[in-house]
Amino acid sequence: MEDGHSVNSPRRVLSFSKRKRATVSFLDPDSKASSGFGVSGVHGPKSSEVYGFVGSITTVVATVVFLVWAYVPEPWLHSVGFCYYPNRYWALAMPTYAMAAVVLALVFYVGLNFMSTPPPISLNTVYDEFSREPSNFVSLREGDDQPIQPISDISISKINDLMFTH
Repeated sequence: MEDGHSVNSPRRVLSFSKRKRATVSFLDPDSKASSGFGVSGVHGPKSSEVYGFVGSITTVVATVVFLVWAYVPEPWLHSVGFCYYPNRYWALAMPTYAMAAVVLALVFYVGLNFMSTPPPISLNTVYDEFSREPSNFVSLREGDDQPIQPISDISISKINDLMFTH
């Protein structure tokens, strides 16, 4: 190459060290070690990858077992050797109960939000413990630029004046 470095040599990065210039190395995406794999500090799969793989396999197996239990006739299950399994009633009851529980949880959540919201005529809809009144901010000298004022709420009377007076 033009700068005297080979393709597999690390790049030089500017360091803030006062003593000497340090190097930080990383390999280019197209360069690989002689073994054919990229060199990294972490070896093996991540735990999230393992949990995701095990979870996906478990979901597929559970779905297949559920569908076999729900749809295969009882004489076929007995001929294979499966004699002890739950009643077929639960093949319809479990998904129905699960869907009803989700719907009821959503309704309960919305109801709790309505109960915790103050009524429209309450002043708590306008002011709360985090409300800040605007401060009277005056610059040090008249010729100076006005600095940015601190964050504050706009009063309801000012909003009403701006919106409803012409």
